[in-house]
Amino acid sequence: MADSSSSKTATLSIDGQSYDLPMYSPTAGPDVIDIRKLYAQAGVFTYDPGYTSTASCDSTITFIDGDKGELLHRGYPIDQLASKSHYLEVCYLLLYGELPSAAQLETFENTITRHTMIHEQMHNFFRGFRRDAHPMATMVGVVGAMSAFYHDSTDITDAHEREVASHRLIAKMPTIAAMAYKYSIGQPFVYPRNDLPYAANFLHMCFAVPAEEYVVDPILSRAMDRIFTLHADHEQNASTSTVRLASSSGANPFACIAAGIACLWGPAHGGANQACLQMLREIGTPDRIPEFLARAKDKDDPFRLMGFGHRVYKNFDPRAKVMKQSADEVLDLLGIEDNPTLQVAKELEKQALDDDYFVDRKLFPNVDFYSGIILEAMQFPMSMFTPIFAVGRTVGWISQWKEMLGDPQNKIGRPRQLYLGSTQRDYVDIENR
Repeated sequence: MADSSSSKTATLSIDGQSYDLPMYSPTAGPDVIDIRKLYAQAGVFTYDPGYTSTASCDSTITFIDGDKGELLHRGYPIDQLASKSHYLEVCYLLLYGELPSAAQLETFENTITRHTMIHEQMHNFFRGFRRDAHPMATMVGVVGAMSAFYHDSTDITDAHEREVASHRLIAKMPTIAAMAYKYSIGQPFVYPRNDLPYAANFLHMCFAVPAEEYVVDPILSRAMDRIFTLHADHEQNASTSTVRLASSSGANPFACIAAGIACLWGPAHGGANQACLQMLREIGTPDRIPEFLARAKDKDDPFRLMGFGHRVYKNFDPRAKVMKQSADEVLDLLGIEDNPTLQVAKELEKQALDDDYFVDRKLFPNVDFYSGIILEAMQFPMSMFTPIFAVGRTVGWISQWKEMLGDPQNKIGRPRQLYLGSTQRDYVDIENR
């Protein structure tokens, strides 16, 4: 929590009047200026659309240094976690702050595994949607409805109930996402299997059918586990901030996570890898790549090279290296000879990395570029890209939610505004307008 005894201050001058504002130094990142008493002292607000220069909370979970291309979970670099660890171990780390012992991990994995089934009556919710409903619409509705079934884990003031809700959401989100997919393609639901690891279980629920046995390839399972791991948390992004804002009102955990899913649905957030695949399909064939690279360099052309560069990472995306490794493994396993989209992706990656224009500007392929390639190769439809993102991000949302509820400075979110509308005016009767 922010240290109220900080001796550093910043001075703000307004019309000759000076105001001293406390400053705090984090363990990593830039100093922050505490403006909480600014309105009371000076009668002014700050103006920061998008909150890009505002720290809305203090946190010990995730740190990003975009200039260095650094992403740390509880201090551990993401590339180390994605290469040496696996998703449920990263879940434990995010939730509890430390890497688990072997015994702790086994207990945690068993707990998650035995929470994967959903209430049988919830199947009726899926059948209430049209078959052509987007899986994200289904997930928003079903996750929000969980509070109607799991009354014993909605009291946010009870530490045990918060823990149960956390485990349930991490365990059931793959089941809900897989069921949304199965429903959208007209296939029967496949129940979770307790003998399969987390990512393999998700793939089995998505692709198995009752008529024959389906064995999950370990390369595909590992690639899916890495996708979940690399999307587990990303600091105070739009959907995480939405979860925090919703929870600040005292809403139950299922409602808060449903709000995060709704925000993630936006194409500027969770839909980035889908936009990348749409671009690859627009290019169509490898021989057209030079044309589109030229368009990407033309400032007057609205075309943008999706999946290259990143708003946060100004150097390189630290998640991309591990995701590229998985993409190469998956493509080697499944082949790209018959898939024109993947042929374009591989050639576009090669030509862009050989082009000084993109190299000099550090416009390297990011995690969305490679995750889109992997999911396309696995034959997931683009409508499932964002639901898969939501499965991985659930633990980040929950970790941030739990941290916020334990913060003594927690209060309901209430941003201010720069009002530019009409000042007070009198009502005019309709016959006189």
